[in-house]
Amino acid sequence: MMTGEQYKASLRDGRATYFEGARIDDLMAHPLFAKSIEDVAADYDRFYKPDPGAVSDYMTVPGSADELRSKVALHHEVDLLTHVTYASIMTLLTAADRVKTARPQAVDAINWFVKHVQDNDLRITECITDAKGDRSRKPGQQDDPDAYLHVVERRPDGVVIRGAKLHISCASTSHELLVIPTKAMHEGEEDYAIACAVPANAPSVKIVNTMPAPRNRDPRDFPVSSNRIVPEGFVIFDNVFVPNERIFLDGETAYAAVFAHSLGLWERLGGLASLVDGADLLVGLAQLIAEANGLEKVGHIKEKISEMIINATLIRACLEAAIAHSEVTSEGAAFPNELFTNAGKYHGAANYSLMVRHLHDIGGGSILTVPSMSDLDNPDTGHLLRKYLGTKQSVDGIYRAKLFHAIRDLTADSYGGYKAVSTIQAGGGLYAQRIVTRNHYNMKRAKALALETAGLAEAGHADLKAAE
Repeated sequence: MMTGEQYKASLRDGRATYFEGARIDDLMAHPLFAKSIEDVAADYDRFYKPDPGAVSDYMTVPGSADELRSKVALHHEVDLLTHVTYASIMTLLTAADRVKTARPQAVDAINWFVKHVQDNDLRITECITDAKGDRSRKPGQQDDPDAYLHVVERRPDGVVIRGAKLHISCASTSHELLVIPTKAMHEGEEDYAIACAVPANAPSVKIVNTMPAPRNRDPRDFPVSSNRIVPEGFVIFDNVFVPNERIFLDGETAYAAVFAHSLGLWERLGGLASLVDGADLLVGLAQLIAEANGLEKVGHIKEKISEMIINATLIRACLEAAIAHSEVTSEGAAFPNELFTNAGKYHGAANYSLMVRHLHDIGGGSILTVPSMSDLDNPDTGHLLRKYLGTKQSVDGIYRAKLFHAIRDLTADSYGGYKAVSTIQAGGGLYAQRIVTRNHYNMKRAKALALETAGLAEAGHADLKAAE
């Protein structure tokens, strides 16, 4: 296993990573990347065991609902890259169970790679979303065939791939890039049905980054985003060679969607877990700012917070149901219930904007216009700002200003925009979650109940028995 310092050193491996027009040769020397890397390093130290052959607790595979629950609980405490590594491992193991008949060598490749990552204490990030070109056309119909990542050459010892993957969180701070098809593929699209693992420092891999992090600002004004800095990578594979032992799918179009669906399950479980705490946070901020404003007993304020509480409770209920109804693969790995995972992620994401709208309505315009904390430090203005930002003897102006800055940074500034979009898009958009939810819902039973209620008892009874 690696310590935090060893992890930092491992990133000095010649990877080609870029930010705001410049190549970054030493990530730790860049203040924004350094903060993100320090967060990962802290979890390396947290899980470090000096014993030879030890595996990080967060990278072990759960074998029961209780073990899965403990992993979900840890999700709230670890950095994003550590969680994504766990989700990547589980994605591969879930996919292996589903493709083993069609591609038995994939099971060997996946098992080798998972052990390689565990033994060397590496971090993985997931590369799924393609550039896509003209969205109305299929991969093989694009003007530029590279719009979807694909195989451009097959050799006896491996393949060469070309294309780009977008919105890849932590790509520049990971060791391995898990490349999988973004969607189902069909006959004639064999070259696009490729799943493999590529080292982040592999020749001809280029990672161009963006970040929602504040630039040169007082962290007191950005209490959320200054502590949640995550690089988002635009990852370019410009004729990258992948050896056979790192290939999990190659041309089996019927199974291309298996990897995307497997990834979607684990990403949505992580997204659902984040939404649970996120919803409680929004409720807490709404209640605190209502109290600070002296409005906590006003009817419409109480109603808005009650609606927020109901949303938060339903999201948590879906997470609990997803774990309680988990299943175990033939290899002994527990995975969450797809119906409750997707329904919960959909509900939380679809109602996030409503939660934020209520918070903004309760908080008021000062969410955007409250002066900076440095203005409150200023001897000419600070005491006056503190006076007029206060609302009663028990509510100090600085306390209220800090609440406003937290709300703005979380929901109404650069990070707030990032949060709003990523809540919708993480694990695939809302449409994907609707499809999976519908596919796993017991429609046969619902129809049978309706038939019985409509007085068509014989038909309803037969269908109900079949559904059970």
